[in-house]
Amino acid sequence: MTKQITYKDSGVDIDKADKLVDYITRAAKKTYSPNVLAGIGGFSAAFSIPKGCKNPVLVSCTDGVGTKLKIAFALNKHRTIGIDLVAMSVNDLISSGAKPLFFLDYFATGKLNSNQTKDVLKGIIEGCKISGCALIGGETAEMPDFYPPGEYDLSGFAVGIVEKNKIIDGRKIKPGDAVIGLLSSGLHSNGFSLVRKLIAQKEWRKFEKVLIEPTKIYTDIILKLIKRFAIKGIAHITGGGLLENIPRVLPDGTGVIIKKERWQVPPIFSLLQNRGNISADEMCRTFNMGIGMVLVVPLSQADKVLRFSNKYERAYIIGEVVKGRREVRIIN
Repeated sequence: MTKQITYKDSGVDIDKADKLVDYITRAAKKTYSPNVLAGIGGFSAAFSIPKGCKNPVLVSCTDGVGTKLKIAFALNKHRTIGIDLVAMSVNDLISSGAKPLFFLDYFATGKLNSNQTKDVLKGIIEGCKISGCALIGGETAEMPDFYPPGEYDLSGFAVGIVEKNKIIDGRKIKPGDAVIGLLSSGLHSNGFSLVRKLIAQKEWRKFEKVLIEPTKIYTDIILKLIKRFAIKGIAHITGGGLLENIPRVLPDGTGVIIKKERWQVPPIFSLLQNRGNISADEMCRTFNMGIGMVLVVPLSQADKVLRFSNKYERAYIIGEVVKGRREVRIIN
């Protein structure tokens, strides 16, 4: 008699996946607010618009963690990667002045490892708590022979809300405005293809703390600032570094001069630059150089914004807006 073949025989363990979904469902409820009408478990999730919104606009973002995942695989450190995933989306979201509402994730692997997957999800839930958004849905896919053993891929999706007349889009930025930088927690989640080229895998354990340090989530400080001050522009310093991200919020006819002497660049960036004999411009086009978020504010409010910011995050006035062609020039 021919043996009956099951899905498990092909490498997909539905029972294990079901148990994992049950775990996710219970854990995700810790992030829920009364606005969550339907969360994980159904075919879709539902979230009601918060009360008090007069002319709400929904804002959405998606991102991943990139090749920083390779570091997590090698070091078997997965919890911080979940924080990275949330951070990369919500930091983009708040750059428009939006408050994060909810988050969804996509986790795909060749063979489910319950402990590994739970570690990733614990980080995602922690990131959601820090950013004040609910994990209301996602997808966990087991795809045999598609990923190398022990590896997985991640994507994140965030949705937030902002009043239409309070969207921060940089249109009001003008020459003379001050540029304020909020310090990063290090490399964040960008440039790791170059990092892995310059720091050999045999050294990763030595540099574990700085390599696996999660991306800082700026939701709390940014939402506090936009309630109190006339924040004209916000740039998340992600892939593309200072040189490529700041111009994304600049209107025509303006540019920015950044004075690198205004803050202390973390040692990891100097190490990478020296090992690769990398030009200053290339460093600032690849890495955040210690600045995770940039704010553009009226010069008259700069000192007040700085004092307030430093109650929560280390911040510096790192430059100014000038006449230009939407370019950033960095000087020592």
